[in-house]
Amino acid sequence: MADFIPGLALARSFYTDVVAALLDMPHSACLIGEGSEVLGYDTPRSTDHEWGPRAQIFVAADQVDRARAVVSAGLPAQHRGHPTAWYSLAEQRVAHHVEIAALDDWLTARLGLNPLAGLDHAAWLALPQQHLLQLTSGAVFRDDSGELTRLREVLRWYPDDVWRWLLAAQWHLIGNAEPLLGRVRETGDELGTRLIEHRLCRLITEMAFLQEKRYRPYDKWFGAAFAELRAAATLGPLIDDVLGGAPGSLPVALIELAERHNDLGIADPVTPVVADFDVGINGAVRPHPVLNSGDFVTATTASITDPALRSLIPVGAIDQLTHTDDALINFSGWPQSLAGCYRAMLSDSSG
Repeated sequence: MADFIPGLALARSFYTDVVAALLDMPHSACLIGEGSEVLGYDTPRSTDHEWGPRAQIFVAADQVDRARAVVSAGLPAQHRGHPTAWYSLAEQRVAHHVEIAALDDWLTARLGLNPLAGLDHAAWLALPQQHLLQLTSGAVFRDDSGELTRLREVLRWYPDDVWRWLLAAQWHLIGNAEPLLGRVRETGDELGTRLIEHRLCRLITEMAFLQEKRYRPYDKWFGAAFAELRAAATLGPLIDDVLGGAPGSLPVALIELAERHNDLGIADPVTPVVADFDVGINGAVRPHPVLNSGDFVTATTASITDPALRSLIPVGAIDQLTHTDDALINFSGWPQSLAGCYRAMLSDSSG
């Protein structure tokens, strides 16, 4: 059995030593898209399915058939001890895993659009972060046209106004969840308490990704990716304290998050304050300490230059609004449908 080699390194040598020699036309070559090796998280366990020497090759539309033919005819049976053909879920048979296509067609099949044609705010809000991460991770081995490099530059991070709106929406979600905790504790609901604590810890860690301009992966790699953030050194132990039931640890974690937000310098600074929860109805104030998250929503929203986006209710982008599991991201039309919803709401706001 061949020794394990990280899939990204295997893909690079596979292209350089094998595939490149078969192609006599201008092309781009990379490993992006799905796969733990694209994110650098593959291990020997990953080799049990959809893993091995592989790459994407992008050529002009009129060269796709010829490129496919020469690659299929010229691939050796193995590369560095690993078979170059194995069972393909997409094709339901044993096949090689060199994807060859025109870049526009490949993107449209996966995203329902080509980002190089331009993305409005609605399109950004409906693009799952998992897709954005997959397209900006991995590696480019060659890029004759420069289109692949431009694509990754376009998708590197959200436009500034969209980023600010996502931050405001995340503060809104935190502000909605936090008051529930004291009320549930008050009723003696231990399970409910733990679930809301976990919910808040998740929202805090998601915010850390947004603050550091890093797309977050889906749940399998979420913790590993969080550990790579700068915030992990300080927020990580605080999250551990919250999950471990340490009294008073949640406000400390939220204040740390708030101070990191102020350090971004994107809006008027807000002094973090933990005080009893003001319900905002009938003068009711409950003895449940909460952070002034609403002030961060207000300040961040005020810094958005696009009046339509500034006026949009901060429900969040697709990842904040719903679960983005494999079925939704890769096998449904929900992202495109949500783009239409966001576009309609932004149009209403601008009008």
